[in-house]
Amino acid sequence: MERMKPLRQRRGAAAFLLSCVLAVTATTAQAKDTRDVIFVGNNWEGMIDVIDADTYQNIGRINGIPDKRRRMTEILFNPVRLVFFKAVRYLIGEGHDQYVDDMYSTQDGRLLIVSRPSFADVVAIETATGKIAWRFQVEGYRSDHMAISPDGTQVAVSASTGNVVHVLDVNTGKEIGQFPTGNSPHENVYSRDGSKIYHASIGHVFTPLDKNLMDFTKGERRFQVVDAESLEIIEQFDFAEKLDAAGYSDLSPAIRPMAHTPDERFFYFQLSFLHGFVEYDMEQGVVTRRAALPNLVPDMPRELYINDSAHHGIAMNGKGETLCVAGTMSDYVAIVDRETFDYTVLTGLGEKPYWVTTNAKGDRCYISWSGTDQMSVIDIDSASEIARVDVGDHPQRIREGRVPASW
Repeated sequence: MERMKPLRQRRGAAAFLLSCVLAVTATTAQAKDTRDVIFVGNNWEGMIDVIDADTYQNIGRINGIPDKRRRMTEILFNPVRLVFFKAVRYLIGEGHDQYVDDMYSTQDGRLLIVSRPSFADVVAIETATGKIAWRFQVEGYRSDHMAISPDGTQVAVSASTGNVVHVLDVNTGKEIGQFPTGNSPHENVYSRDGSKIYHASIGHVFTPLDKNLMDFTKGERRFQVVDAESLEIIEQFDFAEKLDAAGYSDLSPAIRPMAHTPDERFFYFQLSFLHGFVEYDMEQGVVTRRAALPNLVPDMPRELYINDSAHHGIAMNGKGETLCVAGTMSDYVAIVDRETFDYTVLTGLGEKPYWVTTNAKGDRCYISWSGTDQMSVIDIDSASEIARVDVGDHPQRIREGRVPASW
């Protein structure tokens, strides 16, 4: 006869089963109450296009700067902020104000979290009303790339001139904490289990002093692995040392967008001025390979590269076998085999691709054509474009997310 389990143990098991049932029920209810969409942030315009994730039809727009008049009044009456506002326009924005950089929706589709470089802030916009639910002003004078935690409760945003990354509660906008970075903090990526944040600072990409002898003027550029709970830095290094050890001392150590294998062992870093990317073994701590992709503008001085970006946008498919790469200055998308680095280049689709991300299934990638104001959907296996969507002025970041089903 089986011995009766202690009452506390039986209650604990019952509570665990109940929590599982409630979680499944909540997820099912949420799926019914929301609609899967693709958000495309139009940096210079300040509008966010909302694309149906199944049909790729544009179903509406969200104004990312509904408070523009109030923000501009504050800037005009603050001489220091006005100087930095114009610096963002002319040094980074190619003569344009940068209104929408990055965005993520909450899991219930109620809020859209938006980083706004020229206003140096992050806001949560109610998708149902278009009103601002909360606003957080970052340290310094410019906000940049963001990342959302896997559970959807926190967002990490880089403060470009503040040299910190803020971690915020998505529902309230309250700062949970922050961690220090090098100069011009840029890309943030959460680990799949949410325990770590991978971060890269890119240095002063807006300066014209790009020759190798003047590289020191670019400031401190570092890669960091951060504990997502305590926000303590687990590991950090100057990528120049890793490149030198691998025999790639000719490459810039400024890490731009990044992608990684599903097990997070191998990372693929785009670097300033590099037409291609490098492979980094996170376990061994070494650069293992360099992928050379075509340079279709060989006569262009690198001082003319937009914010030092030869390429800006890279993503991995769901199986970890293929990379989708934006050839920014060369106006192409490359589909690259991860094992061999063999590639297929797609040209003639648009101009100045500025971001790449994959869909949730991992079989397609989305590319923003910031020069021709469109977004492409690429089937990764066939290396072919299956849809193209007209969007607003200078699309950059693309993110999958949700809006209420009735939106």
